[in-house]
Amino acid sequence: MPNRTLKGRVVVEGHCKARALVSAKPISFLGGVDPATGKIIEKDHDLCGESVKGKILCFPHGHGSTVGSYVLYSLSKRRLAPKAIINQTADPVVVVGAIIANIPMMDQVDISEIKTGDLIEVDGREGVVRIVVKGEG
Repeated sequence: MPNRTLKGRVVVEGHCKARALVSAKPISFLGGVDPATGKIIEKDHDLCGESVKGKILCFPHGHGSTVGSYVLYSLSKRRLAPKAIINQTADPVVVVGAIIANIPMMDQVDISEIKTGDLIEVDGREGVVRIVVKGEG
């Protein structure tokens, strides 16, 4: 159903609209995402082979080394980063990466309502995520 609004907590302010890339699994930016291409490379991950570039990346939470914050920053510098990050539970590594890379981020969002391909809008001032157009999967 288009124009569904989900509430959440603002972690890093910002506003953007893009297609969602949704994972049911946590993401580790160190070793799980290739900093040279922006593709998820973690074997057996449900998004393996997908690029995070320009997407609103939705996943339950991060995991892994604190170096993952720098990987997220590096992706931003190479213009390979997601446009925004939506989590169910914010992880300190992802939070620090989003802050230093200036990537809008929210948590406490029910990401099960969002599907890969949905056009969504993140409003990091109002603390809402709007599903603008349902995708095709």
